[in-house]
This record gives sequence, C-alpha cells and structure tokens, in this order.
Amino acid sequence: MAYKVTYRPLAVGDLDRIYDFIALDSAERAFSYVSRIRDHCDKLSEMPERGVPRDDLAPGVRTLSFERRVLIAYRVDHNAVRIVRVFYAGQDFPSEWVES
Repeated sequence: MAYKVTYRPLAVGDLDRIYDFIALDSAERAFSYVSRIRDHCDKLSEMPERGVPRDDLAPGVRTLSFERRVLIAYRVDHNAVRIVRVFYAGQDFPSEWVES
C-alpha cells in the first residue's frame, strides 16, 4: 500500500529557505538539491517506517537523513506521511523544533 506524502507549511518554508541559501551561489544547483530532497521524501510513500523514531521531540515523530546535510522530520498517520520539518546543515533541530 502506498502512503500519500504531504508537506506541512513549516516544511515548505524550510525547503524555501534551503533553496534561497543555495541559490545565492547557483539557482540551478538549489533547484536540483531541493528536488532531490523532495524525491527522498516521496520515497517514504513506500517505506514510511524506515526513519528513526524521535519521541523525544514529540510523540510519533520520525527523522530521516539526506546526504548527511539534511534531517527530515515526519509523521505517519493512517495512509499518509506528513513531512513536518526539514532541517539543514548543522541547525540545532531539537532547540528549533516547532510543529504547527
């Protein structure tokens, strides 16, 4: 069964900020990088439980790394995977954790 992958508004904002930061050097590279992050997230539709449980952040949250620079926080609910946050390159994600 394939799960539907959706992005919470904060995750979309996180991806926009990652794009903006990389685009200072190269818009083409920024687009490619964010596209690869999204592709990685979309693969959760087939294996949603593969991330690491992070109940210390909030009950039911899981995290998955991407290319050693990105940490994706998400939840699995019924038939859906919700991408909650996307943290980039050394952000102190436990202290920046907000889920709205």
